[in-house]
Amino acid sequence: MNTYYVDLHAHIGRSSKGKEIKKATANNLTFENIVYESYRKGIDIIGVVDCINPYVLEDIDDLIYRAELVEKDEGGMAYRGKQTIILGAEIETHEKHGCSAHSLCFFSTLKQIKEFSNEMSEHVKNLRVSSLMSRLTGQDLFNIVDQLEGIYIPAHAFTPHKGFYGNCCDSLHDIFNAQSFEKMPAIELGISADSMMASQLSELDGKSFISNSDAHSLSKIGREYNIFEMENSTFEELIKALRSKNGRRVKANYGLDPKLGKYHRSYCQTCDVVIEGKPPVIKCPISDKHQVVIGVKDRLEMIKDRYNPKMDGRAMYNYQIPLEFIPKVGPKTIDKLVNHFGSEMKVLHDASYDDLSKVVNDEIAKNIVLGREGKLGIEVGGGGIYGRIER
Repeated sequence: MNTYYVDLHAHIGRSSKGKEIKKATANNLTFENIVYESYRKGIDIIGVVDCINPYVLEDIDDLIYRAELVEKDEGGMAYRGKQTIILGAEIETHEKHGCSAHSLCFFSTLKQIKEFSNEMSEHVKNLRVSSLMSRLTGQDLFNIVDQLEGIYIPAHAFTPHKGFYGNCCDSLHDIFNAQSFEKMPAIELGISADSMMASQLSELDGKSFISNSDAHSLSKIGREYNIFEMENSTFEELIKALRSKNGRRVKANYGLDPKLGKYHRSYCQTCDVVIEGKPPVIKCPISDKHQVVIGVKDRLEMIKDRYNPKMDGRAMYNYQIPLEFIPKVGPKTIDKLVNHFGSEMKVLHDASYDDLSKVVNDEIAKNIVLGREGKLGIEVGGGGIYGRIER
């Protein structure tokens, strides 16, 4: 088996011709730039989740015409023989009781993603303006994806902003029928949760956990990722790994310490502070009338059905601090490190303190190693504001 670095959640901001694809994303977040940046960072397989937008499909067709993008026999697309691209979409659904949530939908071939795009045009007001918000329920969307032989994964499942557990339900069985739930190979943790936290829900036993960047800018690609163990980098192998079939598996998750996540702890929007205290915190201690965003840690404390995480056979979750989170590390320093070591993955995983100190100052080298070991102090995030490394 071979090992591959995998990030299955990167957004497109603009088409190659400058057409807006997704709001609140960087202008340089084009299909080609995503592929180049993920290669530069050492990501072997990247999932692009705005591929039902007609402008993006035009870009893909153009890259195929130029022979820069080629479909693989077992699914997925190869870019210049280096990267594997998994074509997908992130879709927002709405439940009858008023909540909404996001899901990741991936497909093996260009033909399938085009069929999905055509189908979604019946459920989205304007695919060219927004390829995200649909009028479907989660079950409706699952049915469409399943019929087209794609895979369906609840996105950032625990976050209060558009996550099923964080926003819609105590159990996925409240949203999906038993057959659909059984077919889901995985859930996406989101940057405010880790495997130990999610393993407090017994219904997720048997589901793979994946940690992805949900990148809205080039620098965020690979801030969270996975190591998959597979024969090769194709869609079919990816599905086998998610389902732990034939020796394939998700070998490891790498992600932020959840304390750095934007929604880790409950946050009072009136007081504009993270609320300290033993979870679950659901009210502001100053006033019951204050608006509180319930944190992921607090929400899981409310819905968990076991106190000790059950991690048997599950991939180890490794806390990792991306270079851009390290104090005093800016774009120029990152470029220097990547150019010297070959990729950000090699900097984060392999470079020793002695090797790092030859390229950057001792303080930065020390912090990179401490980040790798989970020993940097963290100020907890919440309410849409990232945590930060204590200086």
